Amino acid sequence: MRRFPALILLALLGACSTVEDLSPVAGSTEVSVGYPRFDDSDPHDWTGRTPWNHAVHGTDVSKYQSSIDWHTAKTSGISFAFIKATEGGDRIDDYFAEHWRGTKAAGVPRSAYHFYYFCRPAAEQAAWFIRNVPRDRSSLPPVLDMEWNPQSPTCKLRPPAATVRSEMKIFLEIVERHYGKKPIIYTSIDFFDDNGLASFTGYPYWLRSVAGHPTDRYGGHPFVFWQYTGTGVVPGIKGNADINVFNGSPSAWKKWLKANTI
Repeated sequence: MRRFPALILLALLGACSTVEDLSPVAGSTEVSVGYPRFDDSDPHDWTGRTPWNHAVHGTDVSKYQSSIDWHTAKTSGISFAFIKATEGGDRIDDYFAEHWRGTKAAGVPRSAYHFYYFCRPAAEQAAWFIRNVPRDRSSLPPVLDMEWNPQSPTCKLRPPAATVRSEMKIFLEIVERHYGKKPIIYTSIDFFDDNGLASFTGYPYWLRSVAGHPTDRYGGHPFVFWQYTGTGVVPGIKGNADINVFNGSPSAWKKWLKANTI
């Protein structure tokens, strides 16, 4: 899911698969625990490029995780969090406000994300997100969550790829103007392929891939974050937890964080 220097830095991400080459930024932000190894209730048999080869790990949460002990989660190795805020044009996650306050109190860098709903115009959804997510300069860039939702009881539309990309652009531009930070795009393998997102460049990506490294599943598409499991075990979080990694070293994380939280 972020001030002209930040936009220039993020634009550079489109030309590389890691963020190792970011220019130095003043200050220092420590990783909570480097190279953590979380348990998993249904682990994938990882080979080759494994999640734990990445130094910086985080989580993403919604109402399904209910209340969270963020201090414990941070101590266990959670260095960032993506928090569901809104969906469509009329839904707010029941635990957004609690998670938003809790992460800040615990010193966990966090971002708010919007789950896209294909039966509402993008401009309406952007307005709804802006209405409900505070403009906090210390937060990470906002996130647009783009994935198919065949289980939706009210909207099973699958618009043409060109329409999807056009609506994404509308949402992203409105949100960027409001928050001053270039949003992050979260997506899954099928949605990425179905909608030709390999050509939708200029934004940092957060990619879901729970059975293979993103470089193997997304054709080498650049990414900043990787969601590698939905069945992780994180102290402080009840039940299954989504776990993500930052695609870079601890020093690159410090630089990226400084560039995106001003």
